[in-house]
Amino acid sequence: MTDEPLRIGALGYRFMGEAHANALQRLPTFFPSAPETELSVLVGRDEEALAAAADRLGFERTATDWREVVETVDVFYNLGPNHLHVEPTVAALEADTHVLCEKPLAPTLEGARRVRGAAGDSDAVAGVAFNYRFLPATQYARRLIAAGELGEIRQVRGRYLQDWLSDPTAPWTWRTDAERAGSGALGDLGAHTFDLVRFLVGDRTGPIERVSGHLRTFTEERPVEEGDPETRPVTVDDAYSAQVAFANGAMGTLEASRVAEGHHNDHTVAIHGTAGSLEFSLERLNELRVQTGEARGYETVLVTDESDPYVDHWWPPGHVLGWEHAFVHENYEFLSAVAAEESFAPSVADGVAVQRLLDAVERADERGEWVRVDGE
Repeated sequence: MTDEPLRIGALGYRFMGEAHANALQRLPTFFPSAPETELSVLVGRDEEALAAAADRLGFERTATDWREVVETVDVFYNLGPNHLHVEPTVAALEADTHVLCEKPLAPTLEGARRVRGAAGDSDAVAGVAFNYRFLPATQYARRLIAAGELGEIRQVRGRYLQDWLSDPTAPWTWRTDAERAGSGALGDLGAHTFDLVRFLVGDRTGPIERVSGHLRTFTEERPVEEGDPETRPVTVDDAYSAQVAFANGAMGTLEASRVAEGHHNDHTVAIHGTAGSLEFSLERLNELRVQTGEARGYETVLVTDESDPYVDHWWPPGHVLGWEHAFVHENYEFLSAVAAEESFAPSVADGVAVQRLLDAVERADERGEWVRVDGE
């Protein structure tokens, strides 16, 4: 790589576009060793809204066609809806443009495999944006598990509960459409849980080999807009649950819902082993509940010491971090990998592995029985 700033192109300027732009703007202050970047071009369809977003987020120019962008930038951020994850990502990789794609890697396993093929033929660094890997508490949890502090892993529990679709009159969005999203709570939320479980325990349990699956849509159609009598069908799940069997004999139960009243963003993962247990909750993301050794119960560890992952870049000990900081850490790691021309994790292979699990849960639901996870 040259010493010139990395030219950044980004597709998407709403939720994830804002999260990543915010992270990129914070990097020079809090991670001064991060590669220098230039927010070059922001891509979207609505020219007026796009121009306003580019001005607000700090991008130099705009474009309405990602095809005109992927070969003109050094790094391409694919932050669009799920149905736009495959084509732009493949095109960027074919142009040897480094790419970070938001999760899930694709709406379908077939699409994820297409991205994997393009990544294998490309010289570019590619990754999937599973940002919860980059919280200090989850990094700390991984270290404890890897060091054997919990002993042999026996049970894994994961849940991701939201309530933004609890109201049956909540409007239809692309996230409720199978053509655009692939799946509902399963792909939107379950992808995060499957990846975090793989990240935390995969080295000690081996892969998930078999899954069961149960998907349910509670509201079959939704208004096109709030208060609109016209409706569109909901073609994805509102909630899913799955049992999983790991290669080492460990067992797990995972679930997610977008209609769990009273839960705004409750992502919890609990790990139980022969020597201890731990639990992480996104709603208390600076804390890790840990039970090891002869302790009679859980201890709540505040993961904000200077020796904890990433914390030395921020505030004095005890001054907590927030959800957005995971994106800063994620972007630091990704751009550092780009500058060093090294691989990044979570990789495209990790994205495909998660997609295989999502696909297996859907197949298990369709068949009403346990199924083996495609190992290809």
